[in-house]
Amino acid sequence: MRSLAAIALLTAGCAYQPVSIAPADRFMAALGAHCGKAYEGKLVSNEAADADFFGKRMVMHVRQCSAKEIRIPFHVENDRSRTWVVTRTAYGVRLKHDHRHEDGHPDALTNYGGDSRDPGTAVRQEFPADAESIALFTAQGRSVSNSNVWAIEVSNRTFAYELRRPPGPGQRYFRVEFDLTRPVAPPPPPWGS
Repeated sequence: MRSLAAIALLTAGCAYQPVSIAPADRFMAALGAHCGKAYEGKLVSNEAADADFFGKRMVMHVRQCSAKEIRIPFHVENDRSRTWVVTRTAYGVRLKHDHRHEDGHPDALTNYGGDSRDPGTAVRQEFPADAESIALFTAQGRSVSNSNVWAIEVSNRTFAYELRRPPGPGQRYFRVEFDLTRPVAPPPPPWGS
């Protein structure tokens, strides 16, 4: 067993300190347990900004899984442009959004997201917008998104994807929940795969 002095020497100068491994690993294992399966979901938030999602069929598909990365396409009707990319890092969990056009080319707004800043739990991880995302949003005239915090939850019954912005101009709350007790047929591959 290492002494506290040895641990201090090993971590000296590190900008980030590794978070507790257990919650992030349990979270990734819970997601990975659904690999290959697809689930239908529904919008549970009710904001005017979400009007393009109202009444639409939504399916998430835990399509590709490795020890470090899980790719989850999110289909809205026939729109297969969105994939959530969840990665296990040395410091926690990272969420990125891969957005593609039907021809497979990346959208101007793609690869945004962030890293967990605290251990989170085996059920819920939160991802504040990272510096790369803030620069992208600002360059694309979408700086209202600079305060985005995304979250993913996975329990025995439900998978949820959430976006929040703090109260004030640009406030936003978006949440989709998927029933993990009722798998559906996997959808076609996402655009660009």
